[in-house]
Amino acid sequence: MGNRATAVAILNPLLALWQEGVNAHRPEAIAAVFTEDAIFQGLQPYSVGRAGVQKYYSAQPRDMRVTYDIVEARLLGKLAVLGYVRAEFSFDHRSAVSVLIGIVATRQEDRWQIAHYQVSPPPHGVASRPA
Repeated sequence: MGNRATAVAILNPLLALWQEGVNAHRPEAIAAVFTEDAIFQGLQPYSVGRAGVQKYYSAQPRDMRVTYDIVEARLLGKLAVLGYVRAEFSFDHRSAVSVLIGIVATRQEDRWQIAHYQVSPPPHGVASRPA
């Protein structure tokens, strides 16, 4: 498997757990996908640690769901992976929100976890593909 394929194979199961937690509105399950000292930047001020992740997702609407697509992925070494993800958060009674997410996942003992998560809105009028 190549660098990108290996990185995607690591990120997909991790992001699937995140997605499952978001779609079921289970903030504690979402937080468990992150490292104890994760740097988390959603669309609110950043936080450090699982408690901040859980607090952020606890405050989100219960009808929020997410789909995602891994745009780019790279191995940063044997214990770290970089991902660039396009995500769409949808709701029952309001417009969907599209974002781009930068992720760094690290190997923690016997599993991969998200150590850094940073959301940004896509550039206005610009596709989220390389120039």
